[in-house]
Amino acid sequence: MGTNSPAEILQIWIGNGTKKANLPIAKMFLLGIAAGIYIGLGSHVFLIATAGAETGFEQMMGKLVGASLFPAGLMMVILCGAELFTGNCLLTLALADKKISMKQMLTNWVVVYLGNFAGALFLSALLAGSGLYGGALGERAVAVATSKVAMSFGEGLIRGVLCNILVVLACWMQAGAKDLTGKILAIWFPIAMFVFAGFEHSVANMTYIPLGMMLGAPVSAGQMLIGNLLPVTIGNIIGGGLIVPAAYYYIYKPQ
Repeated sequence: MGTNSPAEILQIWIGNGTKKANLPIAKMFLLGIAAGIYIGLGSHVFLIATAGAETGFEQMMGKLVGASLFPAGLMMVILCGAELFTGNCLLTLALADKKISMKQMLTNWVVVYLGNFAGALFLSALLAGSGLYGGALGERAVAVATSKVAMSFGEGLIRGVLCNILVVLACWMQAGAKDLTGKILAIWFPIAMFVFAGFEHSVANMTYIPLGMMLGAPVSAGQMLIGNLLPVTIGNIIGGGLIVPAAYYYIYKPQ
């Protein structure tokens, strides 16, 4: 089937950004809810894969399995159709090409972010009440939530930058594929890399932290919002909305 060239991918994403920014607000929000649930399901299986490991080898293998399963969340977002804040950081390409306004881009980011959060909270409540989170799995969820608010602001920001460089590269790469298998593989490896590397994804954390809180993690709403989501979100915007798009727009924009 072949692939699209980077210059063609740029035009695809300018078009994607234009369409996303012009969605009705209600559709943006509902598709944001869907994406929050899809990414949250990836977070759920990561917790299962990494629960109960005692030795260093078991922990490493659990993390590898979890990182291999987590990308299904972004696959569902892109292939089923949903709106994910971290991927939508690529709307800066349409902004740079003057296809959308700053107001349109920021409106999309805010509405989709809130939709992602609503979907993640809904899923977290279902998971917390499902009876699945007893024993080692519940302990793992609490430990993850606690650890995520223990980072410094700078650590969260840097891990957010690194995470969304890989996330938007996955979104970029899949636009180069012309068949389903190619899109799945293009998404899989960068997303597995960011999870295995321990980087920070704001939307995944919208499930990890509230779920842990619902299960008894000693974390306040303020700690979640200011201690994790704020620096990670800023980092995600820098990595996915500035670094990658600026480089590719400069290199591949037709003169």
